[in-house]
Parts: sequence; structure tokens; C-alpha cells
Amino acid sequence: MTAGRTTSGSGAGTAAPPASRGVTVVKVEQSLGARIAAVVSGSVLRVFLVVVGLFWLVPTLGLLLGSLRTPADMSESGWWKVFSKPSQLTFENYSHLLEDETITDSILTSVSITVPATLLVVVIGSLAGYAFAWMEFPGRDWWFLGVVALLVVPVQVALLPVAKLFGEIGIFESTTGVVLFHTAFGLPFAIFLLRNFFAEIPRELLEAARLDGAGELRLFLRVVMPLGAPAIASLGIFQFLWVWNDMLIALIFADAGSPPITVALQQQVRFFGDNVQILAPGAFISMVIPLAVFFAFQRQFVSGVMAGAVK
Repeated sequence: MTAGRTTSGSGAGTAAPPASRGVTVVKVEQSLGARIAAVVSGSVLRVFLVVVGLFWLVPTLGLLLGSLRTPADMSESGWWKVFSKPSQLTFENYSHLLEDETITDSILTSVSITVPATLLVVVIGSLAGYAFAWMEFPGRDWWFLGVVALLVVPVQVALLPVAKLFGEIGIFESTTGVVLFHTAFGLPFAIFLLRNFFAEIPRELLEAARLDGAGELRLFLRVVMPLGAPAIASLGIFQFLWVWNDMLIALIFADAGSPPITVALQQQVRFFGDNVQILAPGAFISMVIPLAVFFAFQRQFVSGVMAGAVK
């Protein structure tokens, strides 16, 4: 009996480890399979994003290479021929562009319109967004509903009334009129965006700053602005791109003798066969400047997220 019990006990003892080892092997195989699936899915996603990025860059690359070719080469073949004939690349078109006062003045006009219109929208929108989010005043909710209602007003509806108003006060066909128009139509979205972002700031943080003696202006500059840097940077990007790429408002309200770059390029298209050496580099510069601003604001966006994180 003792021997039998010993044998059965030893048999049970020898049977348990293989079972436990079998369970361990299954777990290792599942973990390995999950890792392989994660690596494969991540690689596929990366390849897909790279392909999409390359397709997005093809028009930009084509415009760049086209701006570096002579008009004769442009008329004979497409821009992709530079890969087989690199000798076609030249900066002669850009030298002609710098000598054209119409294009160079239009770039300066676009800068003089876009920068003030962006700064005014960011500053006024930030102040108004903070007021709607954390300050009490009569009719605050109704005023905010009015701002939201302005979001659905199309620009085309206001062209004639605003043109008449600008003509009466003497700012029609001027840089000031274009800046004011862009500022007025950019503020509703700016206030709506920043008010909703500022409202998510913890109330305890603002109350602690007030207990430390911070006034509304200091509270806005020292607490709200750093925390709202991501939203403010995004707003700056959107406003800059909208104003820089606009042609409708500039075509109506800007000075015909000193138009922005979008209107100047549109006028150059009429003489496409005679000035393609100016049109191609001008279009590339018009596209590169907002891209450069976008990447510059992107760095500010990331730094704002890191600096404004609430721990």
C-alpha cells in the first residue's frame, strides 16, 4: 500500500511539471505572436504614411523643379526630365523674379497684410476667450451665442456692405481695409476655439493664483497664456494660412497698384506664355512661405504642450 501510494504520488508529481511547462510554452507563443503582429501592423502603418507623404510632396517637388528650368525646357518636356538631365537646373528664373518689382512688392504686401491680421486675431481672440470662459459680466452667455452665430455667416454676404462702409470711411482698396476684414471674420472662430480651450483649465489653479494676489491681467499672462499655448499656436497657423492664401478678399479690397502675391500671380497668369520664368518661381515662393511658418509654429505648438502640461 505504501509503495502504491508512493508510486502514484511520484507519478502525480512527475505529471504536474510537464503540465505547468506546457502552459508556460503557450503563453510564450501568444506573447511572441502578439509582438510579431504589433511589429507588422506598425511597419505597414509607417509605410502607408510614408507613401501618403510622398504623394503629398509630389506637386511641391514638381513646382520646385519646374521653377529651376528655363522656359524652353518647360515647353519641351515635363519637370521629371531633370532626373535624367540635371544640367537643366538653373537659378536664372529666380534672378528674373527678384528683378520684377511687381512680384517682390506683392510679397511685401502679403506680409504687411498677413502678419497684422494674424496678430490681431490671436491677441483679441485670446482676451475675449478668457473673458467668456472665466469672467462674469451681464449677458455673457447671450454674447457668446452671438459669436457662435457669426461662425455661419459666409464671407460673400458681407462683401458689398463692407465695401460700401470702407468706401465711406476712406479705407477701401487699402492694406488697412484688408487687415480689418480678415480680423473681423477671423475673430468668431478664434473666440469660440480659445473660450472652449480656456474653460478646460482647472478652476483650482486660477483660484490659487488669485489667492497669491494675481490680478486678471497677470493671471491671463502668467497662467492662462502658457496653458493655452497649444490652442493659440493652432489658431495662429490657421489664421496665417487663411489670410496668406486668400485671393477673393484681396482682389476686392486691396490696392490694385500694390496687390498681394495671390492677386499678382493671378494677373501674371494672363500672360502665361511670356512670363512663365517668373510665374513658376513666384508660385513656389508663395507656397513655401506658409509652409515655413507652419513648421515654425509647429515647434511652438510642441513646446506649448510641454510647458502647459498640468501635473
